[in-house]
Amino acid sequence: MSGKTYSATVRYVGDELFLGTPPSGHTQLIDTNGDRRSAPTPVEMLLVSVAACTAADVISILLKKRQQVTDYRVVIEGVRAEDHPRKFLSFHINHIVRGRNVLEKAVADAIHLSESKYCSVAATVRPTAEITTSFEIIEDPE
Repeated sequence: MSGKTYSATVRYVGDELFLGTPPSGHTQLIDTNGDRRSAPTPVEMLLVSVAACTAADVISILLKKRQQVTDYRVVIEGVRAEDHPRKFLSFHINHIVRGRNVLEKAVADAIHLSESKYCSVAATVRPTAEITTSFEIIEDPE
């Protein structure tokens, strides 16, 4: 199998803290002491990555379809197994789209394209975790 190689570095800086540097060079503090909450944990970053990947796809598709989106957010919930390695068993992603005359079909199609074709993070976790989606459209007053 061939493909593009990506490289990142994670460096221990002490006290259960790490600095992660992805290919973009934007270093991110990572806290493996979940009780301290001084920075995201690796598991929290995975949760955000699944949501951000699909969000990027969906908003791009909606804007290309000339939908009048004034606000867009994604709320994701993940369920983890109780036993180690406590992997994610499922994710539920709710897309909340606010705008003017946003078509339900346009949102549904954008989500479907993200799920079936574009979101590489979801495609990576989907073999071991179920992913379900929903969406809401909130009409802006004229």
